[in-house]
Amino acid sequence: MSIWLQLRMDKKVHQSLLNWYEQNGRHDLPWRRTNDPYKIYVSEIMLQQTQVKTVLERFYFPFLEAFPTMEDLARASLDNVLKKWEGLGYYTRARNLLATARQCNKALPESAHELMKLPGIGRSTAHAVAAFAYRERLPILDANVKRILHRYFAVAERNEKKLWEYAHTLFDSSHPFEYNQAMMDLGSMICLPKKPLCELCPFAMSCQGRSTPLSYPAPRTSSVKPIRHRNIIVFQKEDKYALVQRETRFLHGLWGFFESEEADTRRLKHLGEVTQHYTHFTLQANVHLSNEETLPEGFEWFTLEEITRLSLSRADHKVVNLF
Repeated sequence: MSIWLQLRMDKKVHQSLLNWYEQNGRHDLPWRRTNDPYKIYVSEIMLQQTQVKTVLERFYFPFLEAFPTMEDLARASLDNVLKKWEGLGYYTRARNLLATARQCNKALPESAHELMKLPGIGRSTAHAVAAFAYRERLPILDANVKRILHRYFAVAERNEKKLWEYAHTLFDSSHPFEYNQAMMDLGSMICLPKKPLCELCPFAMSCQGRSTPLSYPAPRTSSVKPIRHRNIIVFQKEDKYALVQRETRFLHGLWGFFESEEADTRRLKHLGEVTQHYTHFTLQANVHLSNEETLPEGFEWFTLEEITRLSLSRADHKVVNLF
C-alpha cells in the first residue's frame, strides 16, 4: 500500500472517530472541562483500576474539596489523605499522590518525560496528563485503549511494548486531546470487553478483528484466588478499642485491628466472621473480643467516635460493624 493511500485511510478513520466523539463523547466530565493540571492528574490517578461512575459520584469532588490545590495536598497528613480515599481501594495511589505533591511543591512538570519520574506515574498516566493538561501530542494506553488496539489490529498477544507501537501508529497527532478522549469513550461505551457493539463503532469498516472481537486479546488463563484464613482480635478496655497504623506495604497507613494466623482464641468471645475480596486473594477471618489490657507493640486505644475519623480498610469496617 502506498504512503499516500495509507494517509488517506488514516484521515478517514480519524475523522470517523472524531465525528463519533462529537456526537457521543462524555464532554461533561469535570476533568475534561478544566485546564488545571492538578485536577486532571487527580482524576487520572483515581481512574486507574476504577470506573468513571464510582470516581465521579463518590470521590472526585470530596477529594478536591478537601485538597483544592497541589499545595494543599502537600501540606496534608497521610491520615487525612487516606480518609478521603477510603473505599476507593488501591491505597498505594493515595500515598503516591501525597508523595508527588510534596515532591513537586506547587506544580506538576509539563512533559510526559518528567512526569514519569514521579511516584506512581507510569507511561500511560504521564501521557494522559501531558496530553490533557499541556496538549502534548502523545497517545495513551489505558485498559480501554488496549482493548481497541488489540481488536483493531487483530493482536491476540498481550504485549505492552507492541501495543505502544500500535498506539503511535493509529494516533491522530492533529487532534491529540480529542483523539485520546474519544478512544477512552469508545472502549468504555462501544468496544466492550464481553459484548462489543461493533455495528455502532466508527472503526467498523477498518477493524481487523471485527469478525471475532472476543478473540482479541487472547483470554487470560483463569486462576483461583487463594484464601487467607486469619483471626482478628478486638482488644477492648471499657469504651475503647485497640488499633494500629499499618506499616506493611499492603494497606500501608490504614488503621486496623490485631490480625494473626495462629493466635490462640479458645478463651475469647467469638463476634462473627468477615470476608473481604482483594485483587490477589480473599481474606476470611474469625473475629474475637479480648479484654486483655496489655497490647501488642504499636497499638493505641480509641473510642468508637474516634475510630470513625480513622482511615480503615473495608475488612476492618466490617469488624467494627460486628460490635
